[in-house]
Amino acid sequence: MENIRRFVTINDYNVFNNNETLHPLVSVVDLSKASPRQASNMYFGFYTVFLKDVVCGDLRYGRHTYDYQEGTLVFIGPGQVVSVDNTGETYQPKGYALIFHPDLIHGTPLGRHIQDYTFFGYQSNEALHLSERERKIVLDCFSKIEYELEHAVDKHSKRLIASNIELLLNYCVRFYDRQFITRENPHKGVLERFEILLNEFFQSDKPQQIGLPSVAYCAGELHLSPNYFGDLIKKETGKTAQEYIQAKVMEVAKERIFDQSKSVSQIAYDLGFKYPQHFTRLFKQRVGFSPNDYRNLN
Repeated sequence: MENIRRFVTINDYNVFNNNETLHPLVSVVDLSKASPRQASNMYFGFYTVFLKDVVCGDLRYGRHTYDYQEGTLVFIGPGQVVSVDNTGETYQPKGYALIFHPDLIHGTPLGRHIQDYTFFGYQSNEALHLSERERKIVLDCFSKIEYELEHAVDKHSKRLIASNIELLLNYCVRFYDRQFITRENPHKGVLERFEILLNEFFQSDKPQQIGLPSVAYCAGELHLSPNYFGDLIKKETGKTAQEYIQAKVMEVAKERIFDQSKSVSQIAYDLGFKYPQHFTRLFKQRVGFSPNDYRNLN
């Protein structure tokens, strides 16, 4: 990818946006202080939460694009590269960004479960759309973090900053739960399309070609990021996407097991299992009988 702006440190991004660096590991960036600029590709070496207040280009991960809207949160994890379609136009950034380096949260409760906030792995078209009330809560969290940054550093500073970031992220978990329920158009039919995808998969020769369907494979076929897809399926069904796939595999296996013309090993290979013993172990775990015992029940 060409012409990438690299932001490795918090100060790098503050300087780019004409903001003062009050802490080397965390900042609340007022994007309206930035000079007018053109869109560019960007690499972030830290966690970033954008609260965008103005349309400023189509941010893209891979082939997926998303138009920024008012009251939208976009989450970017460390090491991610995002790209923005450059139309050649100059725009004035607005809104805010919370940026924090992984080193800030080491040794804190947030650091121990930051991986639970799966939305840092979402694609840009899976951003969080806020109500006005939710937007005020986000800004209040930003304000509390900013207050701590402007306060003289003491023994409480790191804990309070990390706690307020954690509070913000926990609110975002709640807001995403609400969005999974209320935002129907992007989610409409995902579960149905997932079911159709699995049915067609096992009716084809793909199991022999690529093995069992993975969560990443299914997410890609449905044009969703694995994290977003997994979270959406869990909200819809109460099962993880992997559990849902395994249940479908067992459903197909129970139908095929009565085909006496094929051995259990052949059925396992047809389903995409590399090793028949893996199939036998999973079948007994999920069904309660070994494949041969289940075959003999009828």
